[in-house]
Amino acid sequence: MACDEPAALSGTLTRQNSSSTSTSSLDFEPDADYRFVESLEERYKCAHCHLVLRNPHQTGCGHRFCQQCILALRDLNAVPTCPVDKETIKMHEVFKDNCCKREVLNLHVFCKNFPDCNSKVILGRYQEHLQQCLFENMQCTNDGCRDQILRKDLKEHLSQHCKFREERCQYCHTYVVLINIKDHEQNDCPDYPVPCLQNCSQIILKKEIEKHHAVCPEAEVDCPYKQYGCHVKVKRGKLAEHENSALREHMLQILDKNSRLEEQISDLYKSLECKEIKIQQLADAIKKCEKEFRQYTQLFGNNSNLMVSTQALASHLDKSARLESQVKQLIQMANQQQSKLDLRPLFDTIENVKQKIALMETYDQRLVVLEDQSSKHDLQINIHKAQLNKNEERFKLLEGTCYNGKLIWKITDYKMKKKEAVEGRVLSIASQPFYTSRCGYRLCARAYLNGDGSGKGTHISLYFVVMRGEFDSLLLWPFKQKVTLMLLDQSGKKNHIVEVFRADPNSSSFKRPDGEMNIASGCPRFVPHAVLENTKNTYIRDDTLFLKVVVDLTDLEEL
Repeated sequence: MACDEPAALSGTLTRQNSSSTSTSSLDFEPDADYRFVESLEERYKCAHCHLVLRNPHQTGCGHRFCQQCILALRDLNAVPTCPVDKETIKMHEVFKDNCCKREVLNLHVFCKNFPDCNSKVILGRYQEHLQQCLFENMQCTNDGCRDQILRKDLKEHLSQHCKFREERCQYCHTYVVLINIKDHEQNDCPDYPVPCLQNCSQIILKKEIEKHHAVCPEAEVDCPYKQYGCHVKVKRGKLAEHENSALREHMLQILDKNSRLEEQISDLYKSLECKEIKIQQLADAIKKCEKEFRQYTQLFGNNSNLMVSTQALASHLDKSARLESQVKQLIQMANQQQSKLDLRPLFDTIENVKQKIALMETYDQRLVVLEDQSSKHDLQINIHKAQLNKNEERFKLLEGTCYNGKLIWKITDYKMKKKEAVEGRVLSIASQPFYTSRCGYRLCARAYLNGDGSGKGTHISLYFVVMRGEFDSLLLWPFKQKVTLMLLDQSGKKNHIVEVFRADPNSSSFKRPDGEMNIASGCPRFVPHAVLENTKNTYIRDDTLFLKVVVDLTDLEEL
């Protein structure tokens, strides 16, 4: 046995041969305060730390030490000595005491939650027991909740008492965290009923409040005869009553406005007549000027006073030009006044606008119908897409399912997934289900890439999980088969890391599942990170590793 010691004391123990598989999956926390059912014998205590032996090693002088203690003695002194008999410890004589280890791991201890939990378990199964002990304190799994709950009360806490659980909104039926549900209802929920702001005593869905305000009988609106001078504001529900009661006033206002319009039109006509008279006078003045011009031409045609007559002629021409310009301006102003008085183009324009508005309202109604139909079609398409995705996932699952009790699990993107586990975002990953036969047990594997329990932060933890299946009522329970867990060597040399255990029929992990799956059972220290990620080893290639789970089908009756 001494030939194994250089590897055993190097700080990372190598795996033992098949004779040690019965204890390789058992372990316990070294610093916990254990209460043993029977008083702990001295031969099970470390000669250095005087606590229960963990990974015991025996010296040449016959005394036993924890693995860490013997390493500490070696590192502390150049020539380590036994604290019991002061004998020099020769490291090549130190060997791993598997027999003692097996005895220690099978010592019975009380659960730390005694007397609430009266279970007595072997030391090697202590951590496994705590993972399913009903009186163990657990952190609530809801985001934001810091409550510590007994495992037996966790389900009730999650469903009834936790303030951070998700509840369905009673109005829009979306799931909302309970402490935020009031804020959601008042601010975000489109189906939350609210009172009309106009105090009409109606309760309307928030998403329809604006539509309601357009027809609310309590909303104040302007009188339709505002343009004729009625500036009364009245509730929409009493608008007809106002129109009936103020009918005489409205008619008088309309008549008054029409009278004012007629007076304006009359004034415009009078102004137009004055301008026409002025135009006629200017035309007569032009004719008179032309006649005088002809007379002057005849009188002074060949006379020496031609210069004087020319100046007089130029003066008359200038006067004529000014008069002609004024006539043109008056004609233009008259035409403008005439166009203002001509209301027929305005009426035609108004009629065209009315027709366009009616046409647009028709288009609006058609658009509403089309939008409604489009929404229904989109909903149907989304339903079909969801069903197709579900079917595709089911087909992929069925294609990769094994029915011979063997699972080869390919884990890709190891670095990324381990980082997520270290950061606490995704603590564990689960394999696809596999079966012992077509109608056999439904099983899967679960891996904690950053470790779980005693292996947290240093090892990969690998567990075996019994899941609820379609044929459970026809199978024998509890599950009793031998299970082999393997990390496959990718070099082709088959230097696989192997752990073997037989299902404990007394463990709840192997009873018939009540829920979707039982509590996982397996190896919290399946393989150290240092061994797995060592570049000299070939367990990881291309950031991918392979795990294998084999169920021994011996004596397993097929349906």
